[in-house]
Amino acid sequence: MSSIGTIIGSLAVLFIIFGESPARIAAAQDQPIKRTELHRSDLADIVGKEAVIYIADVMPGAQGGRHTHYGDEYVYVLEGTLVVTPDGQQPITLKKGDVAHIAPKDGIHAAKNGSNSEPAKVLVFLVAEKGKPLAEPAK
Repeated sequence: MSSIGTIIGSLAVLFIIFGESPARIAAAQDQPIKRTELHRSDLADIVGKEAVIYIADVMPGAQGGRHTHYGDEYVYVLEGTLVVTPDGQQPITLKKGDVAHIAPKDGIHAAKNGSNSEPAKVLVFLVAEKGKPLAEPAK
């Protein structure tokens, strides 16, 4: 078997073992916003609430659709620029080192990378209703 055939065969075995197809792996790498959950735990003495901490990697030019959260969202920009636009309000531009709080009363908002050439990385701390999704698309 040629060396290329060996490589292709090895990759096929890995895809079978790990249950991932080449198309699925490529799609994961092409996600405009990738969320990596770092921590999730119940809040002491607050029944039905949990804290979730995650990193959002936002590709250059990426835009998240209008959405809402089931709780308070705290955002800290680690790298790049994030533009948050609450419905009916002016966009808020957050740069590296900036912090923002998006309360449930602020409702529906959208977020996008403020750059078409540089990625953004955001640390998010969410205090939300337990069992609910991190975000829900706006209706």
